[in-house]
Amino acid sequence: MAVKKTSDERREQVVEAAVKEFAANGFHATSTSAIAKRAGISQPYIYALFSNKRELFLAADRHVVDRIRHAFLDASRGKDSTEERLEAMGHAYLALLADRDEIRFQMQAHAAAGNPELAEPIRKEFTGLWEDVKRMSGASDEQMYEFMGKGMLLNVVASLELEGQFVPSEREVPAGR
Repeated sequence: MAVKKTSDERREQVVEAAVKEFAANGFHATSTSAIAKRAGISQPYIYALFSNKRELFLAADRHVVDRIRHAFLDASRGKDSTEERLEAMGHAYLALLADRDEIRFQMQAHAAAGNPELAEPIRKEFTGLWEDVKRMSGASDEQMYEFMGKGMLLNVVASLELEGQFVPSEREVPAGR
């Protein structure tokens, strides 16, 4: 007998499918039909879970940012100094880079912020993450620029699947020192 999923579980399944589809095709070129197919549901069921494609895209953005936020929070626990917390967060981020769909989704979300209907909520997620990292780590403004800047560079490196000189060694994680 198949176990029926709750609406929360189905919603999460759709968000994960949306991350993959939006990562590959961006906001405008992704159809809710493609997301539904990937999620294994009917396209009308998406609208039972989300009022429109915009809301689904924003839910996917929150999902990706929340994964980063939780990874940083877990990594920073028990660390005594700002530098130790940033280094641990940097290592945690390196582990997240393995999910190319989430990295590419982040880049698509930043590009989609050119859409006036998406700009403010996407900006709010980014600035919220910035403030959370700053609070969790105790980083100065300068350390935040370095940490987040290295993270953005790592996004590009991961998204483009670059190797060699572009891949940081264990000592060169985005520590914000």
